[in-house]
Amino acid sequence: MAKQKKLNTIFIIYWVLLAYIIAALVWWFVALNKQNKQMAIYKMQQLNTTSISYTKDIQQLKNQQKRKTFQYLGEGITFFLLILAGAIFIFRAVRKQLRFSKEQQHFMMALTHELKTPIAVATLNLETLQKRKLEEPQQQKLIQNTLQEANRLNSLCNNMLLSSQIDASNYSLTNEDVNLSELLETSIAEYKNRFSSHQFIKNINENNFIIGDRMLLQIAVNNLIDNAIKYSPKESEILINLFVRNNQTTLQVIDKGKGISQLDKQKIFDKFYRVGNAATKGAKGTGLGLYLTKNIIGKHKGNISVTDNLPNGSNFEIVLPLST
Repeated sequence: MAKQKKLNTIFIIYWVLLAYIIAALVWWFVALNKQNKQMAIYKMQQLNTTSISYTKDIQQLKNQQKRKTFQYLGEGITFFLLILAGAIFIFRAVRKQLRFSKEQQHFMMALTHELKTPIAVATLNLETLQKRKLEEPQQQKLIQNTLQEANRLNSLCNNMLLSSQIDASNYSLTNEDVNLSELLETSIAEYKNRFSSHQFIKNINENNFIIGDRMLLQIAVNNLIDNAIKYSPKESEILINLFVRNNQTTLQVIDKGKGISQLDKQKIFDKFYRVGNAATKGAKGTGLGLYLTKNIIGKHKGNISVTDNLPNGSNFEIVLPLST
């Protein structure tokens, strides 16, 4: 709260100073124009009224006065526009930086939670296995739970590392023939094992090949499925379609969650952005998944979009060129 008040004070001072500069500019224009008028009157008074060219000289002085007025006006407007453009640019840049800083702060808070949770769960499970003699089914359940948390931690680390590499333009794309059908089947099988509370329905064309980076495509697919699981209720269906349409590969991940508002649809692919509704507050995540997915699909010359899944939910669709 104190920080926000301080920022508000800084912005108020900024706009007051800007208003002062503009007021000073207007004042100088009025003063110069007044001086110009007085100089013209003075020169007119110095003219010889009996001279043959008196009328012509008067007209010349009036024209000079008008030119000076237009000169001052033109210079004033130019300076005004430059000052205004600079002020708006600085204001927007500062506001963007503050917003980015706030998003980073939220990201760090979410990241801390995301890192601590799997570590705490894994530690507790291992301590339980170490201190107690459990039946075989109980042991396997704890081991499975620990592996799930380790996989979650690994995915989070991969997303963070990949995000840094993409932002720094340090990631080199590996192009190979990728069987997207096989890759998708493997991901779905893994998620079925980890999240048995959800129903996974798949319609996948066999041997759908594309050219791309297998690891990046795996991350993109996992992020979409992971996103559908986070924002849809347990026991709900998650539909995954893979087919060829208009000589392009189309992948759809459809959930039956609360959906995404039109405003959020324009921002969900931004870095660190998370949908601001009640469903999000209880959902895990750092705001990197969809940002990375969009970048990955873009690197593969594809497109990603989101539409409503009526009557409720979201439909994320990826379109990629076929392998030729």
